[in-house]
Amino acid sequence: MCIAAWIWQAHPVYPLLLVLNRDEFHGRPTKAVEWWGEGCEKILGGRDILGGGTWMGCTKSGRLSFLTNVLEPDSIPSAKTRGDLPLRFLQGRMSPLEYAEEISKEADDYNGFNLVMADLCTRSMFCVSNRPKGKPVTIQAVSPGLHVLTNANLDAPWHKAERLGKSFKKLLHKHGEEEISARDMAEKLMTDTMEADLDRLPNTGCDSEWERQLSSIFVEVDTKLGKYGTRSTAVLSVKENCDASLYERYLEGGVWKEHTINYHIENLE
Repeated sequence: MCIAAWIWQAHPVYPLLLVLNRDEFHGRPTKAVEWWGEGCEKILGGRDILGGGTWMGCTKSGRLSFLTNVLEPDSIPSAKTRGDLPLRFLQGRMSPLEYAEEISKEADDYNGFNLVMADLCTRSMFCVSNRPKGKPVTIQAVSPGLHVLTNANLDAPWHKAERLGKSFKKLLHKHGEEEISARDMAEKLMTDTMEADLDRLPNTGCDSEWERQLSSIFVEVDTKLGKYGTRSTAVLSVKENCDASLYERYLEGGVWKEHTINYHIENLE
């Protein structure tokens, strides 16, 4: 399902500071964050081996994209894989708005999604969503500030979104103009297992017990299809001097591992 929170163009040290949890079945084949792709424009991100795409990726040219699925009771079995949506943006040259407009024309081919695209060099970020069903596709410019994206629209007041937003603000206030440890962010913000009370569940049409089990920031559920939950946490930081760092804590073979990849963004204004 995934949950992400980020501060955008509103911090004295970081033009962008992003945290993201990826939720998926533990048995789904996945590759950890690394550089990959053909041609000179490599992508830094994890890979969904089954679907062939990614849930989050970035490039040295300053492109970034990530997505969350929309929690809903029904899905389209023949739908295209949503992991292609960030991948196509990262591989292309369209601006975030141009790409959002292109995706809006084919949005019905996918199950519910929220997709964020950013060009750090032009300081442009947009979010496109194909839900609620039956409504026009929404394209929204992401304003400077703190945002949280769960499995509904951008900044929807879900239990876990509000908890993460408050914790993120508190951490930012504590550090002021100091740098923030990615490992500390992952541990303090993204391991929260507090579930919502029944009266705070989002009423998506799904079974209320399923909604409750998915209502925490860090998810871990036993299902008939196997264990489902948070498989990785990513922290992406971009500084004013164009230095970027992607920290990942990920589950592999039942063991939690971690690594950090540093890179430099070219032509960041």
